[in-house]
Amino acid sequence: MKKQLEKIRRRNRRKMSIRKRLKASAERPRVTIFKSNKYTYLQAIDDLNGTTIASISNLEKDLKVVKNTVESIGKIGEEFGARLKKKNIQAIAFDRNGYAYHGLVKAVADGIRKAGIEF
Repeated sequence: MKKQLEKIRRRNRRKMSIRKRLKASAERPRVTIFKSNKYTYLQAIDDLNGTTIASISNLEKDLKVVKNTVESIGKIGEEFGARLKKKNIQAIAFDRNGYAYHGLVKAVADGIRKAGIEF
């Protein structure tokens, strides 16, 4: 149990360090990712107003077929990029939320880039 709590503490520390360095605005919202063992969640957040602009997860009815694997999770990134395009957002600040930039996080980021959103 102590080892698990230490792991969570280290991730929260990385998360706050990353968040300090991000430059987000209304025109360039912060996109944050949260992943569990079964699902992945993405949110575009306007930090000035504290509101969520867009969100997506593979819990949604039409995205239930997308599993949490590197091969298929890029589809969520592409769909999220399309939703951002509909809201006239061309650039984002990507917040990896303390996770290492590989695997699922990288696949989602590549999917968003493929949709034409600039980081």
